[in-house]
Amino acid sequence: MKKTIEEHAARFDDHAAAYDDQQPNSEEYRACVSLVIDHAAPDSSDVVLDLGTGTGAIGLALAADAKRVVGRDISEGMMERAREKAADHGVENVEFGSGTFRGPNYDGPVDVVVSNFALHHLNDEEKRAAIETIAALAPGKFVLGDVMLFGAPDPDEPYYDPEVDDPATVGVLADALTDAGFSLTAVERVHEQVGVLVAERAPRREE
Repeated sequence: MKKTIEEHAARFDDHAAAYDDQQPNSEEYRACVSLVIDHAAPDSSDVVLDLGTGTGAIGLALAADAKRVVGRDISEGMMERAREKAADHGVENVEFGSGTFRGPNYDGPVDVVVSNFALHHLNDEEKRAAIETIAALAPGKFVLGDVMLFGAPDPDEPYYDPEVDDPATVGVLADALTDAGFSLTAVERVHEQVGVLVAERAPRREE
């Protein structure tokens, strides 16, 4: 991680009020949001855990179909905005609280884990640890939308900020998911540096 969790949290606290007006202007971000929602596809009995929930773009969209949505983030400012949006729209089956990828602060049942534009703040070793933590929650599905490298990034037009972001290659993410017991079931390339991965629990071998 190129910055500490506290530094990242402070940065997002500062941007929370304007985040919804700024980030959705990115075509790639909007595409990832749509794909993550479509692939998550929870049903009325599913509990969804949204890691790096931010202002709740994914979690609030999934709440209508899910039994419950649990959002976790490091930025209290971002989560406060998510709570305001939930209240404004009368969404009651969502809960936002502090948590990280490697310490989600949640020990209840989870059927679907989603994350959008958050995991790339961790280095590759930390990403692997995060994916192992997610696997330990035993979800049936994990949908990841993020900055990820399908090829070598253009040094003149990087999609990400090298000072604060540390995206992995798709291969590194795929290996980490497979090693953690997931099967990669879909790869969606939104941009040479942005994509969505869908992973499901690998079936257990019969003894």
